[in-house]
Amino acid sequence: MLEEIWSFLLKGGVLMIPIVISSILSIGVIIEKFITLRRRRIIIPEVKSVINNVSSDEDIPLAISVCDQHEGVLANLMKIVLKQSGTSYEHRREELSDRGRQEIRILEKGLGVLETIAAITPILGLLGTVLGMIKVFQIISIQGVGEASALSGGISEALITTAAGLSVGIPALIFYNYFSRKAENLILDIENLSNNLLNKMETFRRGR
Repeated sequence: MLEEIWSFLLKGGVLMIPIVISSILSIGVIIEKFITLRRRRIIIPEVKSVINNVSSDEDIPLAISVCDQHEGVLANLMKIVLKQSGTSYEHRREELSDRGRQEIRILEKGLGVLETIAAITPILGLLGTVLGMIKVFQIISIQGVGEASALSGGISEALITTAAGLSVGIPALIFYNYFSRKAENLILDIENLSNNLLNKMETFRRGR
């Protein structure tokens, strides 16, 4: 089985090397995003629950304690708001925005690689097609159309690289769109929780 796969890859020519490397990178990123973008890993239920239940200044120490027990984007951002309860609304929002941009990069990490693979592998396949057809025409110009085996090698290279490039690029594009939408939805949920907590903290500050 492995020998057949290896033989198939060799028939595709030198451009199969970057296509295969791209496929390995793509699989790695997809597995990593399936793990890191799990909703319960980002929107930690315990943190979400304690934030939603903050109703007075007395609840702030407990909320901070719960956030300290968990690692992640949501817990880190909530602590920024909770630990600056005495500062102005504008200051807390600015701090949250600055830190939020840094934390959100974690959610989007790897998506650029997936997007690049989705864009470049079909082009590599197309380039392989062009190179394969050039070989075909070179053989025709030298040996004529009678050398079927020689012609089939060039045509095979052209078709294999095209198929390989599309086989890697299409799934990469699908998963890129899927993970981008998932990350966007998680970011929106975090923003809603952050805004709700900011408004609560401002109410407490004005009450004091």
